[in-house]
Amino acid sequence: MRIDIVTVFPEYLAPARLSLLGKAITAGTLQLHVHDLRDWATDRHRTIDDTPFGGGPGMVMRPDVWGQALDDILVGLPSDTRIVVPTPAGVPFTQRSVEQYVEVPGVILACGRYEGIDERVWEHFGERFAVDQISIGDYVLAGGEVASLVFLEAVARLLPGVLGNEESALDDSFAKQRTGGALEGPVYTKPRSWRGLDVPTVLVSGDHGKVASWRASESTRRTARNRPDLGSLRPEDQE
Repeated sequence: MRIDIVTVFPEYLAPARLSLLGKAITAGTLQLHVHDLRDWATDRHRTIDDTPFGGGPGMVMRPDVWGQALDDILVGLPSDTRIVVPTPAGVPFTQRSVEQYVEVPGVILACGRYEGIDERVWEHFGERFAVDQISIGDYVLAGGEVASLVFLEAVARLLPGVLGNEESALDDSFAKQRTGGALEGPVYTKPRSWRGLDVPTVLVSGDHGKVASWRASESTRRTARNRPDLGSLRPEDQE
């Protein structure tokens, strides 16, 4: 899978070369290309923003700079490449979204800054490519770089060969194998007793049926406590 990231702070994406992501890039499972938007600026100051029409605070990223950048990056890429724009005004980015992006050949992540990117960019490119505006949560960040790292890690870990044990993803919180995409329950390891707290007896009983039942019960209990909204998922959201 190929992922291109366009940003005014390429160095912000350095963590993408670490841990599982770094291994996936080294192995060629994930092809990551980071582009500096200012490379497409046309003046000596490398300007990529300007004041908003209609007035108001802040600056808006220019459509001419973004347009040329995307024109150049899209050359030779498949027509089903998706352009993804992290923005608090986007649709929620969920595990179902992650599972869908794993199936596409490539994604271009457009990292906005300031008050955002001129909307005409998406109107224009949306005529030829799928453009998705996504939100990783109900809060505002300084830019799209952090959200792009979230996107990268969430998608890359589902690519074949990235996880040491691919069955790990099947037991994750929100995994579609869980009823309603419930949360994963608590986990324990050695030592069996720590600071007066013991591992639940069922986990050392050797009875796999009881262990599975306990984990399912704990998953349901944690979901009801921390994310009661997940109990209202419609069947089509679970597929």
